[in-house]
Amino acid sequence: MDGLRAGGQGEYRLEGRVAVVTGGSSGIGAAAVRRLAAAGATVVLGFNAGAERAEALRAELPGEGHLALRIPMEDSGAIGAAAAEVERRLGRADILVNSAGVTRAVLHADLDALDDATFDRILITNVRGPFATIRAFAPLLRRGGDGVVVNISSLSGSTGLGSSIAYCASKAALDTMGLSLARVLGPEIRVIGVSPAAVATDFVPGRTREGVEKQAATTPLKTVAEPDDVALAVMAAVTHLRLTTGSSIVVDSGRHL
Repeated sequence: MDGLRAGGQGEYRLEGRVAVVTGGSSGIGAAAVRRLAAAGATVVLGFNAGAERAEALRAELPGEGHLALRIPMEDSGAIGAAAAEVERRLGRADILVNSAGVTRAVLHADLDALDDATFDRILITNVRGPFATIRAFAPLLRRGGDGVVVNISSLSGSTGLGSSIAYCASKAALDTMGLSLARVLGPEIRVIGVSPAAVATDFVPGRTREGVEKQAATTPLKTVAEPDDVALAVMAAVTHLRLTTGSSIVVDSGRHL
């Protein structure tokens, strides 16, 4: 058994480790992929529809052995097959970053506009998908004795303010699911959430950079969150927060205050 229980509680080094990042072809996921690879990890870039984007990013990464692999959140069978492929080709998985997600901008007061199909798609992608991914990769993560899962959540999960009521509900569910999983997956696996506020990506359809800047201007730090800011929090969770599990890191320039 390597890592925490074999060598003390020092820094978690990434050389020789395998990191799986769902939603790894764009936004926060892509930023996490770049940081993990730069630190020495072999990275699996999970994607759904962005195969070309994922492959282009994979080709840019330092190091060798990186994979671009389809890991669709709505298909548990395909997620299980992806975990088997990672085991076959890389032999291990030490880090899982659940960054895949979806939303749609719907005014909270317009209840009729949030139809069942949209609600279901958001909950399946943002809650069931990460659970199915953790379930599929748990045997590999346990095997090394020092695995870590990082769930990309949102401040919306605690404030109830966000692109839609369904999105807020999905992130609250992801946070609570993280608490439950942290209890049952320890001591071999840590589970940590990272909860940003608005990030300068194209994740929310129709949201502009100007809109993100306006939100940032209302915070104590008055700083726009870039994808790499969130990726740095992911790295901290993986490499330095060795005794943290079942907790969330807020990355919001103080917007919650």
